[in-house]
Amino acid sequence: MTEPLPETFTRLRAAYPEVASAYDALGDAAHQAGPLSDRERQLIKLALAVSAGLEGATHAHTRRAVELGISADEIRHLALLCITTLGFPAAARAYTWVNDVLESK
Repeated sequence: MTEPLPETFTRLRAAYPEVASAYDALGDAAHQAGPLSDRERQLIKLALAVSAGLEGATHAHTRRAVELGISADEIRHLALLCITTLGFPAAARAYTWVNDVLESK
């Protein structure tokens, strides 16, 4: 079951549909511009969200990763890998955020 989108996200898209459409088109173009698979792209997007400290994006990309068949163990491993690059507190934060989604299933 797909989680509802955050209210602010849906309200912003409704208020500015042309911007939302352009944003979607840019995202689609970026995804199709290179040789990475859906799986690889999703893991990268999740890592970027974690690295930027974006809780909502981490939740969203964790859900998308699960929908693509990426296992909970693989997602948790991504969070663990943050330790040596971002530090233990960032890895703990990432682990908490991905588990928010993984444990709600």
